[in-house]
Formats: sequence, structure tokens, C-alpha cells
Amino acid sequence: MAPALPRIARLALDFLVPVALFYALRAAGVGAYAALLAGTAASMAGSLADFLRVRRISPFTLYALALMALSTVVSVIPGDERFLLARGALVVGVSGLWFLVSSVTRRPLVYVMSKPVLEGRFGWPGNWDRLFTELPRFRRIWRVSSIAWGVGLCMDSALRILMAWNLPVDTVPGLTTALTAGTALVLVVAANTYYQVSGAARAWSPFYAGVAVDYPKGRWAIRRDKTQ
Repeated sequence: MAPALPRIARLALDFLVPVALFYALRAAGVGAYAALLAGTAASMAGSLADFLRVRRISPFTLYALALMALSTVVSVIPGDERFLLARGALVVGVSGLWFLVSSVTRRPLVYVMSKPVLEGRFGWPGNWDRLFTELPRFRRIWRVSSIAWGVGLCMDSALRILMAWNLPVDTVPGLTTALTAGTALVLVVAANTYYQVSGAARAWSPFYAGVAVDYPKGRWAIRRDKTQ
């Protein structure tokens, strides 16, 4: 779990810092448009710093950089504060479409993002690439998950647009941040429930019947022995 904690902290900062900066600047009397731009700049600066520190292009890094580039392009398009608020909806919507399209590609996006964190850990088997090739139902769970994330993010995008054009400007950044957190929570819980119910998250379950499985080491292997 430890390797995932820095990523979670970084993700939380990416969401919370721009919103906190927006409200701090508004309280100081800065205009809504300038405060939104400052929040956007803070978010992009953090993402760019992470990339320069790692200096490695993984599929997940490529995904993050593409969204950052899109966010930057949209931010410099002339428009009022409501257009700038809707910028986030565009980025989330493109992200959702990316998940949907990836579900029919060689490697679904959820699979690419989950593999470094879950492969051989928390009860999951190792050697996912072999399982993906040999076990159709293993491929299916990642395609279904990518579709679910794509649909969820597209719905999030649609709600963001409604908020941006119909709610008071000063309430939108906080509400959209809460919406994003809620959307992510629902999708994560739903996906993990799906993995548990299907048996995919347990290397010793019948889900993997008929294929050779690399069992995880450590306490999860002990738990497996106790359940036999």
C-alpha cells in the first residue's frame, strides 16, 4: 500500500490546492477570472514538477500529460469566468471518452493504471500480462471497468457544465471539487465490489480456474492457506 500513498496525496493536492487558492484570492478581493487562472496555473505547475522529477513516460504519465496539455490549451482560449469554469468539464469529458475508447483497445486504461498498484498485491495474482492473454474473463473485467469509468466521467462532465452555466460563480469550484471526489469514490467502490464479487481480486478464487496463477507473497498467501 505504501507506494500508492504518495500518488493519493499528489492527487488530493491537485484537487484541493487550486480550490483553496481560488477562495483565498477571492477573499482578498481578486476577481473571479484571475482567481480561476491562478488555481489552474497552480495545478499545472504541480503536475509539471512531478513529470520533471520522474522523467519517465509511462502510459499513466502520458495520460496525465495529455490532460494537462488540453487543460493548458483551453485555459488560454479567451472567454469569461463561466467558460473557464466549464474548462474542467471539457477535460473530464475527454478523459471519460479516453476510458471508453480504451475499452476496445489492446490494453484498457483501467488495466494500465491498476497494474502497477495491484499486480501481485492485496490478494491479486501476479503476471497480469499472461492472464490478460490467456483468460478472457480477466480481459473482460478491465474492459467493463473502463466502460464504467468512461460513463461515470462523462456524466461528471455533463453535471460540471450545468453547474458552470447555472450556479453562482463563487460556488462552482467547491461544488465541482466535491462532485469529482464523489464520482471517484462511487466508481472506486463499484469497481472494487465488482472485482470482489467476480473473484478477480482473489488469486485463490475459482475465477482463475484453468490457468496457472502466480500467488501473491506475504500475509495474503497465509490468508489463502487458511481458506483452503
